[in-house]
Amino acid sequence: MFKSFLSVLQIVTPIVLIVLILASSKSAGLSSVFGGDGGFSSSRRGPEKVLFQVTVAVVILFFIVSILSAFFAG
Repeated sequence: MFKSFLSVLQIVTPIVLIVLILASSKSAGLSSVFGGDGGFSSSRRGPEKVLFQVTVAVVILFFIVSILSAFFAG
């Protein structure tokens, strides 16, 4: 049961991560169109900040799922 749940998470987590990264790159491109410089020194506000925090959380989840699957494989 746990191994099958882990396998599903191993498939779903990278897909969600790809979507979040693509969405964050789209929002970064749009901010430069409307006057933002798109540099690293700009602070994130509103939806960009939430999107960034969710992306970091999904990356951490992906890392944990990968480690767990390495231990429970076999």
